[in-house]
Amino acid sequence: MARDGFKVFDSDLHVMEPVDLWRRHIAPRYRDQAPVGTNGYFLDGNLAHEGRIISPSGLSYEHDAHHLDTGTRHGRLDLMRAYDRRGWGPDVQLEAMDREGIDVAVLFPTRGLMACAKEYADDGLAAAIARAYNDWLAEFRAADPDRLLGAALLAPQDVAGAAAEARRARRELGFPAVFIRPNPVRGRNWNDPVYDPLWSVCEAEGLLVGFHEGFGALLPTAVAERFDGRHEDVWMTAHAAAHPVEMIYASLAMICGGVLERFPGLRVAFLEANCSWIPYWLWRLDEHYEKASAATRRRLPMRPSEYFARQCFASIEADETTAAPVVERIVDNVVFSTDFPHGDSAFPNAVATFLAQPLAPETKRKILWDNTARMYGLAPGT
Repeated sequence: MARDGFKVFDSDLHVMEPVDLWRRHIAPRYRDQAPVGTNGYFLDGNLAHEGRIISPSGLSYEHDAHHLDTGTRHGRLDLMRAYDRRGWGPDVQLEAMDREGIDVAVLFPTRGLMACAKEYADDGLAAAIARAYNDWLAEFRAADPDRLLGAALLAPQDVAGAAAEARRARRELGFPAVFIRPNPVRGRNWNDPVYDPLWSVCEAEGLLVGFHEGFGALLPTAVAERFDGRHEDVWMTAHAAAHPVEMIYASLAMICGGVLERFPGLRVAFLEANCSWIPYWLWRLDEHYEKASAATRRRLPMRPSEYFARQCFASIEADETTAAPVVERIVDNVVFSTDFPHGDSAFPNAVATFLAQPLAPETKRKILWDNTARMYGLAPGT
């Protein structure tokens, strides 16, 4: 399949998990403690644990899609309701990919983003929640393993357990990536040496580490201490800011915190946070590096922008028009995402919207396919 002559590799396509995923797939000893979906996607698509909604600021699909014009909104809502009635299985996923013009996609969660949005009192439960999701995803993608690839959920509160699950995800499940929410767990930044065993496994196994924020968490979240929804619309405050600001935090830890220097073969992606901010951010980090101490330069022998160019990736939104003037500065490190089926995506016109951007054909080809294949450690012609 090719859309206007371009093959399309979606770096971040979401699944919509069943409400009882964890009850069905978690280890028996944890079944009574498993998180449970609260209802269907069109009401809120939330996840609850111990009677409390994990993502308390979650919004409905109808709210998310409110930005569309009336005709487009109703047409898309009708389509999504049909998918909802059919249960969001792999048949729906593949049908949606065909409709959009996507050849291959790496699957990220919806409810699973909430499952890792809190710290659990029992590290074993956290690890079991991650393992259950990954087992379910392995079954889901079996419908077409060449087109449906997997990103494994990790529970980083237990670093040894997360490292073991990352290794299993690669060796037993065949996933090319793991994902982590950027929100700090156990009060640790991502450059804390306690995480080095995890980064070591991901580097050795060739796994991409994808940082991916979600909306609402019981973990520390950028701007939430100032904008918590009590006096403002959380969509216009928390959601607008948390995704890019959390990625700025994560990139600061991974680059300036020395992780990429310690693990030069590690690949890292900052997903669903746009990419227009990156050229400015790298300029600012480089500008500070020029004035840094000799000790900093010994610890980080390359400029921050050089680490990014060597090891990092970020995703562009289909309608991110601010990216066109700056994307050539980081063109080899930008990948494409539709964000299906979330309400703020451009589905089913995401690919067409992106192709309308004023970018050179070779730039579009890199973003739609080549960069994503390289990011996930796959051959360009995969």
